[in-house]
Amino acid sequence: METKKALASLGALAQERRLAIFRLLVRHSPAGLPAGAIGERLKLAPATLSFHLKELAHSGLVIARQEGRFIYYRPDFGVMSTLVSYLTAHCCEASAACTPVCGPAGTPKPVAIALPNPRKRRTA
Repeated sequence: METKKALASLGALAQERRLAIFRLLVRHSPAGLPAGAIGERLKLAPATLSFHLKELAHSGLVIARQEGRFIYYRPDFGVMSTLVSYLTAHCCEASAACTPVCGPAGTPKPVAIALPNPRKRRTA
């Protein structure tokens, strides 16, 4: 992946609503969602949604397909994977200490992160 393409993809995701759209589409892959359903779920006006979907499609992260009167959107996992590979291409080159984080050829290993349970009450 070229640096300009990576910047376009990262720039498209560097906006709260576009990131929310992309994450919603990832959850509904591979079929994707029609534009109306995306707008309803994220409470976005049609013009606003259209603007953000255009930006995501222009970056290559989202693919649109016409089905009758509806346009369905889905993430392009190939572009997403290429972006992640670009970001981690030189993982561990300068330090052997990061070996547990990276796999072969700089491939990131899955990392489990413990998040606080929002339903659990904290006690002081």
